[in-house]
Amino acid sequence: MDAPVTGIAHSIQLAVAPVFLLAGIGGLLGVLTNRIGRIIDRSRKLQDQLPSSAEAQHAELRDELGLLARRARLINGAIALCTASALLVCVVIAVLFLGSFVSRSMAAPIALLFIGAMLCLISALLLLMREILLSTARLRIGA
Repeated sequence: MDAPVTGIAHSIQLAVAPVFLLAGIGGLLGVLTNRIGRIIDRSRKLQDQLPSSAEAQHAELRDELGLLARRARLINGAIALCTASALLVCVVIAVLFLGSFVSRSMAAPIALLFIGAMLCLISALLLLMREILLSTARLRIGA
């Protein structure tokens, strides 16, 4: 079945908003990968200090390493959810174009995919917020 050029042009117009969403998710993934990199660097530094540390400092280092592990799990979850969200948005775009070529209504699948993408993104942002709260809970400035 041949779709008229105007139908395809309309599909491209509809796909522009999800593409901007993909750009935003890409930016968020950049922030998340930066955070996980800093967590990994800090944990490696602390692990290097562990064998030569005094008994009292040893417990403190282990405690901080535990906190870093919890933060890393939260960020890893946020990265997975952002990636899932981006994949769902890509599928939304593909289904938008597919809708130009089939005679069936694609409104329900598009809506469900978009809702899934938003739920993944919301969950990722909540995990990021939790990780930020954990990272600043023990922050001591000027102590």
